[in-house]
Order: sequence, then C-alpha cells, then structure tokens
Amino acid sequence: MRVLITNDDGVRAPGIRHLARAVAAAGYDVVVAAPRVEASGSSAALTAVAEDGRVVVEKHDLGFGVAASPAYIVVLANLGAFGDPPDLVLSGINRGANAGHAVLHSGTVGAVLTAAASGRSGLAVSLDVLTPAMTSASSGGAAIAALDAMDDEARNWSTAADLAVTLLPQLAESPAGTVFNLNVPDVEPGKLAGVRQGSLASFGQVQVAIAESGEGFVRTSVEESGGRSEPGTDLALLADGYASVTPIRAVGEDPGLVIDLARADA
Repeated sequence: MRVLITNDDGVRAPGIRHLARAVAAAGYDVVVAAPRVEASGSSAALTAVAEDGRVVVEKHDLGFGVAASPAYIVVLANLGAFGDPPDLVLSGINRGANAGHAVLHSGTVGAVLTAAASGRSGLAVSLDVLTPAMTSASSGGAAIAALDAMDDEARNWSTAADLAVTLLPQLAESPAGTVFNLNVPDVEPGKLAGVRQGSLASFGQVQVAIAESGEGFVRTSVEESGGRSEPGTDLALLADGYASVTPIRAVGEDPGLVIDLARADA
C-alpha cells in the first residue's frame, strides 16, 4: 500500500522524519512530499510558488520539498506528480495539537480533508507540546514563548509515530474518504495513559484575542481556550494524559436543512 506523507511544518521538520521512518518500517511504500518552508495555518488552501509557470519541486533526502501548501501537494500527488498516486495520505507529525473545531484552520488537517474529497482516506497526526508548557506558564503567550526556546529534536515524536502506525490497518479498512485526527501527548510511550476516541472541543488549545486597538492598528495576543474543561473532548483527554483520535468529515452538504426558497423569491 502506497502512503503519501506530508505536513505543514515543512519538509525539514523532525516530526515528518519520524513518521516516515515508522511507516516505512511497518512495510508500507512511503513517498514524502511536504512544503519547502513552514505552511502552518494554511487549512486546505491551494497555493504554490511557480517559476515560469512551473511549481517548484526540490529533491530532499526524505523525498520532495514542494513550494506549495499541504493541500496542493496532496492534489499533485493524486495526479501522479511524485510517482504512483497514494492509497492513503498521512499528515504530520505536527508540532502542537490540532484539536477542537480549530482543526478548520490547520494545514495538517487540511491535507487529509483534501485527500478525503478525492476518495482517499487520511490520518492527521499531531504532538501536544503545549500542555506541559501551559502547566508551568501563567498565560498562553508565555507558554508559546517557552516552546520556542525548546529543542524540537528532543521531543517524543516516536510516541506519536508508533501510535499512528497502529491505526493504519483500520484506516485502510474503513470506507474511502475516512479521516482520523490523532493527537498524542508529548510523553514517552510508557507514560501514555492510553488512547481514547474523543469529540471535538468547542475550539482549539489557544485562541486569538484583541490585546489593543487604536487608530490604524490592531494588536492581538494568544490566550488559552476553555476546551480542556469539556469532558470527553480531544482537549480534555490530552489534559488527562491520553492520546485522542477523532473521526472527522470532509466538507459536504447538510441534507437535514431545507431552505425555504419561496421566501427567498419573495
């Protein structure tokens, strides 16, 4: 089974390297194609950098570094740009949880939702590096500043990578277009409380707030959301030391809602 592995942290990020090695070691045919530079927050945007009308693609020791968003890379892979089209798409391992309804904005999740739109199942994988920082910081902003000073190579990527591999057989057996969203605490495997299926929290771990506004400017700040206090959600499970996996859907119509067109024509 051929597996495309991409991410939104960039092809040089440590998370994608650990994920690719674990999936390949499990016997899958792996191709890596990821953004040349970080593309966090790109959702399912189809953007690329072109030279003379050609999307820039660089050979990398893992595979391909592409001057495009994760979702666009999935589209290119489905068209055979990096060899045979994939059977499954994996995205990650992201530096930071992608949880709650904020997954809408995630380039990591946007990649697998794009795969699902074309009938390919996908798994988004993220490592929760923020919860430990939150417990030792007084604010979301301070926690993020502390994260930037830490060595990403020392994180427990293998915990998330190995857990992702265990989900692949079930993903492959699921209906075409299935998407799993996996969030894993940044702990050693023996310290993981377990794995649970969680619902989406009302938002993500942090949210943007207006810190100051004035004539001609707005200054924002980052603060912790209340998602951790919602029992049974992905964020609550992470806070309790569990890995959380959530099946999510690609964009589709709402068959339960009937629009009164007679009123619209009035």
